[in-house]
Amino acid sequence: MAEKLAPEKRHSFIHNGEKVFEWDQTLDEVNLYINLPPNVHSKQFYCKIQSKHLELGIKGNPPYLNHDLTCPVKTDSSFWTLEDDIMHITLQKRDKGKTWASPILGQGQLDPYSTDLEQKRLMLQRFQEENPGFDFSQAQFSGNCPDPRTFMGGIRSD
Repeated sequence: MAEKLAPEKRHSFIHNGEKVFEWDQTLDEVNLYINLPPNVHSKQFYCKIQSKHLELGIKGNPPYLNHDLTCPVKTDSSFWTLEDDIMHITLQKRDKGKTWASPILGQGQLDPYSTDLEQKRLMLQRFQEENPGFDFSQAQFSGNCPDPRTFMGGIRSD
């Protein structure tokens, strides 16, 4: 049932009319998806994940991304992979349940409506995680959605 509450679509970060990356999030993590340039060997790519910073690119060239993150991440649980010409970066949120408006600080922020939709989806993910016998996939909020991190005592860390 939890897969019913997975992100329906990825958000796109566009800069100067070009798609830089796509991204989505869950309660625990933020995922970035970057299309790789053709004819570059996989060993040429690098990705450096720090608590509040992300740098990636092709060795010997200026970085493709070199930006601060919106929120801190757990570096020991964050990682990157290359598959089918896509770099997939998984950033483990330090604050589980926090709704990120963008992975990159001050860049490509979601509009308030999209941020609210994300927060509602994450709240339903939290309900699903805490009550696995129930199906929250058709649940809806009327009005403002509470913060998934703090609602009713916050997220349990069993």
